[in-house]
Amino acid sequence: MLKHDWKNFAGLQHAGALDSYIVSRRCFFMKAIERIAPDVGWLPISFVNAYFVGHHGGPWALIDSGLPGRATQILEAAEARFGGGSRPEAIYLTHGHFYHAGSACQLARRWEVPIFVHRMELPYVTGRSDYPPPDPTIGGAIAFLSRFMPYRARDLGERVRELPTGELLGLRDWKWLATPGHSPGHVSFFRASDGVLLAGDAFATMNMDSWTGLISARKELAPAGAPFNMDWEATRASVRKLAALHPSVVGCGHGIPMSDPALPERLERFAARLRPPRHGRYARRAAQVDEAGVVRLPPAPFDPVPIATVGALLLAGIALGSGYVEEQLRD
Repeated sequence: MLKHDWKNFAGLQHAGALDSYIVSRRCFFMKAIERIAPDVGWLPISFVNAYFVGHHGGPWALIDSGLPGRATQILEAAEARFGGGSRPEAIYLTHGHFYHAGSACQLARRWEVPIFVHRMELPYVTGRSDYPPPDPTIGGAIAFLSRFMPYRARDLGERVRELPTGELLGLRDWKWLATPGHSPGHVSFFRASDGVLLAGDAFATMNMDSWTGLISARKELAPAGAPFNMDWEATRASVRKLAALHPSVVGCGHGIPMSDPALPERLERFAARLRPPRHGRYARRAAQVDEAGVVRLPPAPFDPVPIATVGALLLAGIALGSGYVEEQLRD
């Protein structure tokens, strides 16, 4: 059912079983939008989240669009929530990584609405620059998977616009905040009237570095997509900025939204203890970027996994060619 998602990881062979397990345990393939705050709905799309802000009969907006090929799922969920034929005022992207912006172009054309991103994110969603490549050498579950995740430039088409500094279409009483680090133009959305924070991948509400955390989706404040964090100092500053808001509800790009009286204190503690990985491409030096895209990257660390994989395949080929395997089977 969700095998299509993992094909986007360029042939990750056994992730289909993992994805099916995630679905069975976490109900991540759902057509219903779940309410997490007044006029705020959450739709899990495999391992990433989309948010619907607004109410039936009124203006509304979509924040993030999930994986490629999920436009139909989002359209059906939107019609169930807002009514048949309804469309948002706009699509907003916290950033342009493929699993957050994957269905944005198709949806924007269908609805005939703009796609808004921060100006520092524009090069990566208009085909002008690749993102800084992920760093799989920092270790952990999502770091391993990042070897198969695309980071090349994508063009979302003529409907892409720069985020305005004033009123936001379909997001009355909301404001966006620049929260770079995970990507150059990453933004979060906040409604001060009731403390609702949609944080994208500034952080996560699940431990993506742990295979257990990735599969179980147990609620936990943790880094989001750590191998993609191209500037760890900026990431830390962004999390501290969001913690200072003392949100009452937090919805992130990955994980189940959180809401409890202790959340502000927990987020402050998380922000205080967040540190870069001990080693890795961006652990000590950030990727240098400007409004045109990537300027300079730190050297890529040695990654032993591809070589080990090739070595294992070569050994298997030698064994097959020498007849060793056939001899063992006869015995």
